[in-house]
Amino acid sequence: MSQPLTDFITRARRLFVLTGAGCSTASGIPDYRDADGQWKRSPPVTYQAFMAEPATRQRYWARSLVGWPRFGHAVPNGTHHALAALEATGKLQVLLTQNVDVLHQRAGSRNVIDLHGRLDQVRCMGCEQRTEREDLQDRLLQANPGWDALDAGIAPDGDADLETDFSGFNVPDCLQCGDLLKPDVVFFGENVPRDRVAAVHDHLQRADAVLVVGSSLMVYSGFRFVQAAANAGLPVAALNRGRTRADGLLAFKDERDCAEALAPWLAGCSPAA
Repeated sequence: MSQPLTDFITRARRLFVLTGAGCSTASGIPDYRDADGQWKRSPPVTYQAFMAEPATRQRYWARSLVGWPRFGHAVPNGTHHALAALEATGKLQVLLTQNVDVLHQRAGSRNVIDLHGRLDQVRCMGCEQRTEREDLQDRLLQANPGWDALDAGIAPDGDADLETDFSGFNVPDCLQCGDLLKPDVVFFGENVPRDRVAAVHDHLQRADAVLVVGSSLMVYSGFRFVQAAANAGLPVAALNRGRTRADGLLAFKDERDCAEALAPWLAGCSPAA
């Protein structure tokens, strides 16, 4: 057990936790970056391209059709369960996640802010109706028979590493108003909703320590909160393998596997107790 991490968590009374893709790799969901913080694959689709280009939407939803079954049925791992147990002690005041897989909630965490939204929901860009991603999967399969037989590896955002001719793929529209559908997540180039950002800052002002778990913080939407915490004089630590964007702001960094490092907290109390 790493004493610095144990002491850091034990001392905190109102711990603010920020999580990233490294929390979900043990659940079979790939991460984006290597130990140096560089892209392992092509960057995700941008909001601008998705909204403006029918071909981009065809490619996105085709890959999503293939990747969704494995992503949608992923189960929480030890990291998710340990953080839920830590919340149950009353020590963890909020969990801000950059992930869109909802695995923290499935593990039992209650006070979760999904910074980048949830992939299990679909949003109509016209009437704003939210529907279940699982329901859209049925419509995608009906409109595109045979596509579910294609074999491809799962990608971080629930789609698949698939390259083929997408020009014949049929993309369903909103059943209510006929406008285009988008996963209810924040794409690259899209802003996090202001009320969500305000809620995060409100929690940050009440926190007395910040712990980053499984994130390189290379995306500014998450890094800015760590930067704000450091500017406010809050101690910040990271549990992450490899370089982070906030290395110069950290009290320390623990580079062990996330689940291994947090395993003592699965009992729901401080390992020193």
